[in-house]
Amino acid sequence: MIPYMDNMCKKCISLLAVSLTLFGCTTEKTWDFQTDYFSIGINDKGYITSMKNTTVSPNREFSPADKPSPLLSLYDSEKKVYYTPQKAVYNAEADCFTLEYPNGSVATITLQPADKYFKLTLNSLEPRNGIDCIQWGSYYTNIDNLLGEIIGVARDTSDVVNYSIGMLALNDNTIGGTADIEGDAAPFQYIIHTPDAKRFPLPDSLHEGQVFTLGGNGISDVAFYANKEPYYRIMYGNAAMVDSLGRIFLNYQSRDRTKSRQVHYSLIPNMPANIPNHIDVEPIPGVDFIGSSIALWGSPDSTALMDVIQDIVLSEGLPHPTVNGKWIKDPAAYSPDVMTSGNQYDSIISYTAKLGFPAIHAYDQGFLRPDRANEGYLDGRNQEKKPFRFHFGNKSHREFADMAAAKGIMLGRVNITNSLAPGTKDASPVPSDSLCYQQKRILMKDLSPEDTVIIVDDPTYLEEIASWEGHCENLNMVKIGGELIHYLGVSETAPYTLKNVTRGYWGTKPTAHKANDTVYKLQVTINYGYEGIIPNLALQDKIAEYYADVSHLCGLTLYDFDGQEF
Repeated sequence: MIPYMDNMCKKCISLLAVSLTLFGCTTEKTWDFQTDYFSIGINDKGYITSMKNTTVSPNREFSPADKPSPLLSLYDSEKKVYYTPQKAVYNAEADCFTLEYPNGSVATITLQPADKYFKLTLNSLEPRNGIDCIQWGSYYTNIDNLLGEIIGVARDTSDVVNYSIGMLALNDNTIGGTADIEGDAAPFQYIIHTPDAKRFPLPDSLHEGQVFTLGGNGISDVAFYANKEPYYRIMYGNAAMVDSLGRIFLNYQSRDRTKSRQVHYSLIPNMPANIPNHIDVEPIPGVDFIGSSIALWGSPDSTALMDVIQDIVLSEGLPHPTVNGKWIKDPAAYSPDVMTSGNQYDSIISYTAKLGFPAIHAYDQGFLRPDRANEGYLDGRNQEKKPFRFHFGNKSHREFADMAAAKGIMLGRVNITNSLAPGTKDASPVPSDSLCYQQKRILMKDLSPEDTVIIVDDPTYLEEIASWEGHCENLNMVKIGGELIHYLGVSETAPYTLKNVTRGYWGTKPTAHKANDTVYKLQVTINYGYEGIIPNLALQDKIAEYYADVSHLCGLTLYDFDGQEF
């Protein structure tokens, strides 16, 4: 194909391929589509049967003959069953596939070739017949070198092949990973995968795709990375995975979030310190999998990031932040920051400028905890506080940030993301009514401010120590009205009574409560400086606005979102 051929010509090639197939010897129809660097073939069952690098001659095939890839899979989370297509029809005028499934569902999908990627969009699915999640793929490849599990990339970085195949979400409700993952976040764990079987052969005791827990006790993050052999691969997602032969496959999913559901989830599974909890997930009105959209691309690996992925980001209007005129994903934009220690700032700006580094990371200021009570004024409306120490007079955030900005240097802080710490506006002494909870129960009898016998209607899952990691006993609490109450355990027989109760926890005020009041078992974080309660989705938006206000009012231009799982 001639480079930069327009979409109309690409469609013509697709139609020609259909015609040749129709009048050839085979009875299977195949529709072929092409970008500048990549072609795919989709058969009349709705499977991708060919993925080729078109920049070389002959074209190199990356679709395994034994594993065709379903264009779109359907998932019923109640039955825990996947459905893959059994019939496909293509309408060239509408750029649209109609896929039929064994459960009776019919999906319509537009496939629009752009210069450097294919845009796939789910337009409809009727009837749903129990389907509450869809999955793009899995898209199987014969690439067995490097995988990118966060955004979903299969890479062969060898000089001989130099090719990558990847995916990218084009809307908010489409995320990397498989539809069957509890909690929509893949477990944090090891898998076995060698990036080069000749240089790093697997010992006989290990096999490709084998799963291992993290190192250590599941609490110390230093110990997580205990296995240093290159075939122990830490996984932070599952948008890319490997099969038993080490071949990489890709997945994205989108869920119907209008329905409430419960997940049995642990971020770091299979370890005593991180057993799964049962967590209610709030419904989100209007957020559904219809409209789910991805980009599917193939490209020479050495140019994929800047030539293809950046093109997708710009063409589809995705966030494209820059620093000093360079996209932050551009390797040329990379530069280390200066991390402070000792809280003495007299020379740090001049040192940073002489080193040519772009930012000062004020790590010695500790965690920045979101507290909407200060309305974004970390040092007071009149900058009364001066946390940055100088021999000639201490400075506020705004003052120090302005001094650094005069030298073209950014000021950053480390925060604890969404964790609402004790003593902050939304946690205590008056907790917000917009907190995330794991379970909701009913209070069975009136409580006076002094009562410690708290009876609930249902003990199910209340024995669990809260959180999806760590399970710190001191953070196990319920909320009734405007009071936080600590407890440990619940009786197994009626009347179902919370055990080891402490009223007025975290400085909240013990108050009277009436029978039939709601008892919320709260979703919390962990200890070690991260102590806090998780906001619900509505309050998370307010926390995001708060961080924006802090940036605007105090001059912060860099955040290190520690505890991003919160």
